[in-house]
Amino acid sequence: MKNRQKIRKGILLFMFFLFPALFYYFSPVIIIQSTVKGIINGSFVMFVVLFISGLVLGRAWCGWACGAGGCQEAIFLARDKKIRKGNFIKWILWVPWVSAIVILAIRAGGYTKIDFLYETTHGLSIGNLSALIAYLVVLLVLIALPAYIFGRRSFCHHICWMAPFLIIGRKVRNIFNWPSLKLIAEPSVCKSCHLCDKHCPMSLPVEDMVKSNKMENAECILCGTCVDACPAKAIKYTFAGG
Repeated sequence: MKNRQKIRKGILLFMFFLFPALFYYFSPVIIIQSTVKGIINGSFVMFVVLFISGLVLGRAWCGWACGAGGCQEAIFLARDKKIRKGNFIKWILWVPWVSAIVILAIRAGGYTKIDFLYETTHGLSIGNLSALIAYLVVLLVLIALPAYIFGRRSFCHHICWMAPFLIIGRKVRNIFNWPSLKLIAEPSVCKSCHLCDKHCPMSLPVEDMVKSNKMENAECILCGTCVDACPAKAIKYTFAGG
């Protein structure tokens, strides 16, 4: 394993260990509760931050810093199965959820207060039994179990309510073509060894992407696994426009 991937996996595991303390800041439920009261809470702020990061870094958050991603990649050790299609499912969940937030905000007369630590205990997510149960349900039922049953990062593909913020940010970036983190390919040096496909944690057809010289994919988390797996150096990181 290349040093970059060791660092990446180390960060993911660290964020996974912190997930019990931080998961309220990414909660799709707490933001609804706070919106009813006209409060901008921690998850509201974090979702805005994710969208902004998507404008420049695409879905690098998913590949490098997401605690849910760390959980799923840890499961690779027990079951490393490629995922099937179904990326549209998260949009079926995300659109009505965001619509509900907008409607509730309007009914509340807009946001009138900021409370980043809303519903936390001294800034920590788990402060009582109900919070612990909520965390375990999210971790086991929504993140770990789908990854084990359906394959690599199933939560990212099928359920994640955070991914659309990043994807939309990336699509906005692609419209304006300002400089951002992305992958580029040199199809002429590809040896068709299939290692990029084999190692991609999102089960993307990376080799086909290289050969067609179209590295942009809404499900790419810019983890760089394909970059480090390719012996021919056909894939590279870059920070550029276009």
